[in-house]
Amino acid sequence: MKHLNQLLVLAAILVSALALSACGNSKSANNYEPKTLRVQLVPSSQASTLVAKAKPLEKMLSSRLHMPVKLTMSTDYNTLVEAMKSKQVDVGFLPADAYVLAHKQKAADILLQSMKKKIGKDGVQLNEIVPSYRSEILVKKNSGIKSWKDLKGKTIAVQNATSSSGYIFPIAELKEKGLDLTKKGNAKLVTVLGHDQGVINVLNGTTDAAFVFEDARNLVKKEDPNIMKKVVPIYYTTGRIPNDTVSVRHDMSQAYRNKLIKAFKSIAKTKEGKYIMQNVLYSTADWRKGSEADFNIVRKYAKIAGEQ
Repeated sequence: MKHLNQLLVLAAILVSALALSACGNSKSANNYEPKTLRVQLVPSSQASTLVAKAKPLEKMLSSRLHMPVKLTMSTDYNTLVEAMKSKQVDVGFLPADAYVLAHKQKAADILLQSMKKKIGKDGVQLNEIVPSYRSEILVKKNSGIKSWKDLKGKTIAVQNATSSSGYIFPIAELKEKGLDLTKKGNAKLVTVLGHDQGVINVLNGTTDAAFVFEDARNLVKKEDPNIMKKVVPIYYTTGRIPNDTVSVRHDMSQAYRNKLIKAFKSIAKTKEGKYIMQNVLYSTADWRKGSEADFNIVRKYAKIAGEQ
């Protein structure tokens, strides 16, 4: 009996130790705080010129966080997601589709969501700032393509299959309307690199149409000032795509996340900060606190499009 009691006591001690260990692990699951903040983004234009424009962001964040900050560029969003997953990057500027992928892989959580000026007729930026945007389908004027129904059998320039505006949203919505453009014989989808290239393909007649963000024609206005008259939209998605995010490592502490929010909000109030947000951080006008629920529409459309 004495030995039995000793065994029971030992078992109780082991159970308690395991329970404490589990609690400790649970508590430490989100306690990461960097000694040097590693920030990464993907260039929206030529990387060489963007690096110089983005460098002041290092100093602005460093002065507010009271620690070293290292800003680097990534070749593409998949690479950035992998870097966050392998804990090589602490903060990443991710668009909706890349964020959904990163969150699914437990690589990142949303911290802030960008607010951008709403796009009006002919690509004009309005004063109203919004947290989302639309995808549009462009064709050449007088091409004979009047609506989405006319796209059957046509050649269409699209972005990578993970792109919300350049693939997922238009594919999903037209599929729900009864036109599955991924089905053999219904259309020829040509993957191009960059929404500007999609616009140029339509302009040059390389493709009959293009899936791009609203209004990607602004990207080629310098090359062709009359682009708005030559290439026209025939469809806008009813579903709106959440704007880009400031995302952080999944294991980052809440206390440090709060510091980052405060720092980014402070930067948004300065003249230099506004310049960087507009010219480097994808035409961002302001930031709001990110909500995971806002990205459910991206997950829904991805399933309809058959990409998840």
